[in-house]
Amino acid sequence: MVEEVRAEMVASVWKVVAVLGEVIAPGDTLVILDSMKMEIPVLAEEGGRLTELAVAEGDVVQEGDLIALLESVEPAVPA
Repeated sequence: MVEEVRAEMVASVWKVVAVLGEVIAPGDTLVILDSMKMEIPVLAEEGGRLTELAVAEGDVVQEGDLIALLESVEPAVPA
């Protein structure tokens, strides 16, 4: 399963926090947007591996633009 993380408003990407390939937990901050001098963290709703980061610091995103893709990670099965 893949979770698409999309921008909820027009804003600038102030800071990219997550690292490509990193396993993200639900609620982790992926990027921080800046809109009207307010910092808005973009959080992962689901956990998973960050397989695509579609923005970079300084980019401007529009409402609905793709920010990141998270792919489900299967839990390790004990041997």
